[in-house]
Amino acid sequence: MSTEPLKDEEIEQALKDLGGWSRQDDALVKTFQFTDFRAALAFMVRAGLEAEAANHHPSWTNVYNRVDVRLSTHDADNRITKKDVALAKAMARIPA
Repeated sequence: MSTEPLKDEEIEQALKDLGGWSRQDDALVKTFQFTDFRAALAFMVRAGLEAEAANHHPSWTNVYNRVDVRLSTHDADNRITKKDVALAKAMARIPA
């Protein structure tokens, strides 16, 4: 998958299909909220497996039932690429 940074129009179009995601500077960001820590951790494990399979790893933090995710591509000078959009879509498919 290409590591060319996406153009602003491409990012805006991608965000239309990514419920709850937004752009913050040069990254896609989303806060996932869960019922408890166990559910948040289960999400992180599943999302981590998706990220590892794609060889594209998120910047994220977890506090109790919340997971804050920030996606950008290191190989593209930390800008948004198709890899970020694909990982965001994969995360959206993980059951809550």
